[in-house]
Amino acid sequence: MSFEDKPLKCRECGNDFVFTAGEQEFYQQKGLMNQPGRCPSCRASRRNASAGMGGRGERAPREMHTVICAECGAETQVPFLPKNDR
Repeated sequence: MSFEDKPLKCRECGNDFVFTAGEQEFYQQKGLMNQPGRCPSCRASRRNASAGMGGRGERAPREMHTVICAECGAETQVPFLPKNDR
């Protein structure tokens, strides 16, 4: 299949950018079905903004609860609200 450069508009900044034939070939090789919605600059900014967050955004710190181990008596912390059977 032959590809041709395709003009697109970035949905984030509104600037025009070109989805090159080489990029289209790469997308096809990787099995990517959708064309990019953001220009290369906005894609890079988005990647950098979510770096180190696993791509899920910021998360509140986990609430930990102090408990005493029923077997050894050691104090420890667990990420759930303890019940008598846990």
